[in-house]
Amino acid sequence: MYVCLCRGITDQDIKDAIANGAESYRDVRDMLDLGTCCGRCVPEARMIISDEVSQIVARLAVAA
Repeated sequence: MYVCLCRGITDQDIKDAIANGAESYRDVRDMLDLGTCCGRCVPEARMIISDEVSQIVARLAVAA
């Protein structure tokens, strides 16, 4: 699903950025140039980032 139409960034692009080391919205923004045009994608992108990071934390807690 496209999150940022201005830059053509999908939810999978955001998840891939997190898998490649991004830990926050700022990291994802810097890696993908997300939210730097009109900004309408920022709330959705933040939600995806939060969900993805939460899932990673939960997996690490179970593994520990």
